[in-house]
Amino acid sequence: MSLAHDFDPTDPITDALGGLGDTVAALDTLLGAARAAVRDKVVVGGRIDAGALDREQRAAHGLAWLATYVESVRQLADYATRLGGEGRFGRTEQLLVGIGAGEYLAQVFGGIPMNQGEIVRLADIGVDARAAERARIPAAEALIAAGTAPGPRLELVDAIRRKSAAEIVGDGGLDETMEAFRAEMRRFAEEEVLPFAHEWHLKNDYIPLEVIGKLAELGVFGLTIPESYGGLGLGKESMCVVSEELSRAYIGVGSLGTRSEIAAELILVGGTEAQKEEWLPKIASGEVLPTAVFTEPNTGSDLGSLRTRAVRDGDVWKVTGNKTWITHPVRADLMTLLVRTDPNQPGYKGLSMLLAPKPRGTDAEPFPAAGMSGGEIEVLGYRGMKEYEIAFDGFEVPEGNLLGSVEGQGFKQLMQTFESARIQTAARAVGVAQSAFDIGLKYAEERIQFGKALINFPRVADKLAIMAVEINIARQLTYFSARQKDHDKRCDVEAGMAKLLGARVAWAAADNALQIHGGNGFALEYQISRVLCDARILNIFEGAAEIQAQVIARRLLED
Repeated sequence: MSLAHDFDPTDPITDALGGLGDTVAALDTLLGAARAAVRDKVVVGGRIDAGALDREQRAAHGLAWLATYVESVRQLADYATRLGGEGRFGRTEQLLVGIGAGEYLAQVFGGIPMNQGEIVRLADIGVDARAAERARIPAAEALIAAGTAPGPRLELVDAIRRKSAAEIVGDGGLDETMEAFRAEMRRFAEEEVLPFAHEWHLKNDYIPLEVIGKLAELGVFGLTIPESYGGLGLGKESMCVVSEELSRAYIGVGSLGTRSEIAAELILVGGTEAQKEEWLPKIASGEVLPTAVFTEPNTGSDLGSLRTRAVRDGDVWKVTGNKTWITHPVRADLMTLLVRTDPNQPGYKGLSMLLAPKPRGTDAEPFPAAGMSGGEIEVLGYRGMKEYEIAFDGFEVPEGNLLGSVEGQGFKQLMQTFESARIQTAARAVGVAQSAFDIGLKYAEERIQFGKALINFPRVADKLAIMAVEINIARQLTYFSARQKDHDKRCDVEAGMAKLLGARVAWAAADNALQIHGGNGFALEYQISRVLCDARILNIFEGAAEIQAQVIARRLLED
């Protein structure tokens, strides 16, 4: 990395950034040693032993987190190089990269928080002290010293205080078109969502259909659907922009597009041409609101144990079974419904996906369809769409609505959507983290204690600085994953890393922002109480953090 024209050699941050490229190379070597150490623990006869992998979860998941940190530092280096080449790598961006790289390096060598109370160290993964010492090159030491010092963090907070409320901290790293798209989404969110979000949350109200209609007019539901099917034909990067900015206002609104994205991708990758022509234009226009109906009681992420049955009876499939944690099903017009069509096939092999139409319901009559009933699950946060348990008892789906018209492909079809779903969830996490930061900053500037604003107390300022730094890291990792997907590159590991880190960053930001509020943060009338509840779900859905780490580790060990 060459950014010498941006550097002041007398400044520790800018001087240390010159060694970022060498540091990434050293981290790659360290990650190779960690991968080899975990392979020694879990590979038997040239193959991963499932029992050994379960026994060595701490080491395997530690490997996943280490790889996530290495990729995070790499993306900081790439961000610096790209912006430097365009003359956009200013002082705020230097501070974000320098502090971020220094802090994450310090954690790599001192202990990475997988979760609260769960710190994984290199020795836990199996990396010996000599390999760790070899990776801690002078360039890494300089970044740690500069990035963890109090001066740069206070300088970053001063830069933060000079920005407007609508801005994110630092250059987002997107091109002009995407930044204009971000501004448009932000204007919509500030006018149509943010003033009302907390009331919707407190009342457990649905997001108004008028808002959904305006989202449809903006093209939110057809962002990545090809123009030939009525969509905008944009890439996953645009999906990230929209998801982030809408979730920054209210995660419920930011998540409305998730259901359309999942349904559209399922149909695009697995549907027949007739199914694409039937459903994609309606999803793109917002005429049809879809919902994903996959999860069952007592199965969670173990979809291979799914039991809901679909039996062909003449020209219909008759569905019997129970589903749970289904988001926005009452007002949905179409269910992507994962069922077992072949009870003789074990695990994933007997699963199929149905495109199941249903009438819209109301609170008074949620499921006005024969063979379908359900009850609401009351939740702490992630409101606005409502969660339900659903029971099917002979519910009928037209025979021609088997996705792809081939049985036994349901799990494979679903797996093909996981990259996009996790990228979008990472973007929602960045938006929620940004919301927590916005709220925490405003309160810290306005709240006077002991004769001065809270932001003037070093530990409050430090919280805000590290929030801004980690949000930038999560954002860069997320948008990198989206660009990989847009270039048709396999990115399941990168998408998983973005989701894994983004969820932790969102929770940490919300928790710290509430701490800045003190006792007021615990009061329902303050918005941060909502954001805290909304942030908590991100570490659970679309693959809980532990499942996500397991998937990442397995892929790393297979390569």
